[in-house]
Amino acid sequence: MSAAFDMREAGWVVQDLVATINEHRDYLSEVDGAIGDGDHGINMSKGFSLCGERLRQSPPPSLAAALDTLSLTLMEGIGGSMGPLYGSFFLAMSTTLQGHPMLDRQLFLKALDEGIAAVEAIGEAKVGDKTLMDTLIPARDAFRLALGRDLPFSACLQAMQEGAAAGRDSTRALQARIGRASRLGERSIGVLDAGACSCALILDSLAKSLQAGLSHSLSPARTHHAFP
Repeated sequence: MSAAFDMREAGWVVQDLVATINEHRDYLSEVDGAIGDGDHGINMSKGFSLCGERLRQSPPPSLAAALDTLSLTLMEGIGGSMGPLYGSFFLAMSTTLQGHPMLDRQLFLKALDEGIAAVEAIGEAKVGDKTLMDTLIPARDAFRLALGRDLPFSACLQAMQEGAAAGRDSTRALQARIGRASRLGERSIGVLDAGACSCALILDSLAKSLQAGLSHSLSPARTHHAFP
């Protein structure tokens, strides 16, 4: 198995993100409706779909370039806090990846670290506050632990997926301490956080796409496939 992922024409990874968010639009809004406005899936789908339209108008971009387009689109196209949070996350990842044709374990971890630092710089949420941080931090830590054990890139990504899922599920027992849901107090306990759910979907999609590239399972035409 290849130890590195070729990012030079890997904009399709972001296409996969667009498809994932659109596929789960109703689910995310349903989760959000339990303690929020019920529009998280709609807003996320709007922003990601707009990114898809923009990327479709240009030749197959690099992964860094596609993530940059995604970040700018989300900052412009999603209302509330999620646009700036996800936009900053993807912008930091894109900046970290720029100038690198290949993606290996160490570079991906650095991109995750920078993405999380960008989110922390504009928000106050910590693990335990019932937000997307409850997904991001455990996912990153699981990847780092797997890397420390010198597991292959694909296995590190699997560890990240498992960490993200566990972090997402942990929000069910938490009381919201940040954002509009925090006004519900103990009534916010017992349901998942929508941001944690969308974050888990994003990290899972990234992992699956990178794993596919690492295993050389993509067809030659895949890097040019149509947007969902």
